[in-house]
Amino acid sequence: MAQGHLIPIFHLAKLIEQRYPDHTITIVNTPLNIQKLQSSLPPNSNIHLIDLPFSSSNHGLPPNSENTGSLPAHQLPLLLLTTESFEPHFNLLISNMIKNGHRPVCIIADIFYGWTINIAKTHNIFHATYMPTGALGTAFFFSMWKHLPHKKTDSMEFNLPGFPPSFRLHRNRLSRFWRSSDGTDAVAMFYRKNIELSSISDAFLCNTVEEVETLGLQALRCNARDVPVYPVGPLVPLEGLITGKRLGEEFEACVQWLDSRSPCSVIYICFGSESNISASQMMALAKGLEASGKPFIWVIKPPFGFAMKGEFRDEWLPEGFEERMRASGQGLLVKTWAPQLEILGHKSTGVFVNHCGCNSLLESLSRGVPIISWPLAYDQFCVSKVMVEELGVCVELAKGVEDEVECAEVERVIGLVLDGEKGEEMKRKALKCMEMMREAMKDNGDVKGSSLTALDEFIKCVSVSRCSTRGICSKSTLSI
Repeated sequence: MAQGHLIPIFHLAKLIEQRYPDHTITIVNTPLNIQKLQSSLPPNSNIHLIDLPFSSSNHGLPPNSENTGSLPAHQLPLLLLTTESFEPHFNLLISNMIKNGHRPVCIIADIFYGWTINIAKTHNIFHATYMPTGALGTAFFFSMWKHLPHKKTDSMEFNLPGFPPSFRLHRNRLSRFWRSSDGTDAVAMFYRKNIELSSISDAFLCNTVEEVETLGLQALRCNARDVPVYPVGPLVPLEGLITGKRLGEEFEACVQWLDSRSPCSVIYICFGSESNISASQMMALAKGLEASGKPFIWVIKPPFGFAMKGEFRDEWLPEGFEERMRASGQGLLVKTWAPQLEILGHKSTGVFVNHCGCNSLLESLSRGVPIISWPLAYDQFCVSKVMVEELGVCVELAKGVEDEVECAEVERVIGLVLDGEKGEEMKRKALKCMEMMREAMKDNGDVKGSSLTALDEFIKCVSVSRCSTRGICSKSTLSI
């Protein structure tokens, strides 16, 4: 129930539909999330949408809270734990489909819905676990929760089981939650249970590219035991927009503003749909941007601790900041929706300041745009380290919501990327990643990219499993 999970799995459904038009795909989620997806479906699609009963009020959450973007950070764990309430409703849905002669050949479920594995086993249905955070993030997630390696040493640096011995992580690359948890609190137990359940899944589908995330895939396969891993990304449109929203004031304003700027000169800033920096960090970032004199587009939302869709207060920015940026034309502040892929694909965009979430990274690198990272939670600290040290497409500005950030450091890092040799090197490596991602999704008849090959192997595995268990091959149904 997070936009960052919904969007890529929706693109997975569209990719399967495109390559396997004889398959019917059913996406299952809560009523409001299904409603959001509805507008993105073309007519006569083989993708169907079904909502399951859900009342956030019954779980101690505000009314109509069905997505992480509608809640402040401290309520996100509670939303996460509500996922188990869907089990009886989903079991009834699958039972009724079978009763009506539409037995699914495969259930694909986000890793936070581990209980779907038991339903799949009960009904003799192939099960695949979808990994929303890419290979590296998932491998980090698995290794940390399965082994809690930072609790087994007093050293500031430690090794991660499943990763190469040379890969060491510093404690400052763990969020406060990681550092304090001993694995016995409710959220930690939820994570560990779902990781354990995933070990009896039939396959892992990973939103990544074999040639780009070599370290991450090596570590994930090591942590995945005997479950085969299929890298089928990038699950982002390689041309155009995420949602198909081509019209509207926000779209026109962003594109027109970008058209008037020099190539590779614009800083794009966005910290995703469910996280943000603190109020004091936001103030420092604004001052550093203004001091740099560089043009920027900032998707600006309430700071950490406030609901992302809440009202924005002027006090979170320097006095008169927005008026000065508007008058000078230096900055464009977007407080609603921004056409992220259009911005990243525009020739004027030079760098993307983000939190190192999987979707943001894939979208940035698929357009050849280097990154200034500011990891905020979850696996993002580890991912940022690899983006900097392994891929060389990134420099890190700050970590978490606790770092004290100086406006002078913001100005320095911006200059490093947009004006220096370091930035030119990052751009070259980002363009190389873009080429590898696009090659992975190419289909030239007998020659296919690695991600399409992985998807085809996955579908073949599903089909073979179905034929061996049912003895009949006919029109197929996948439930996501």
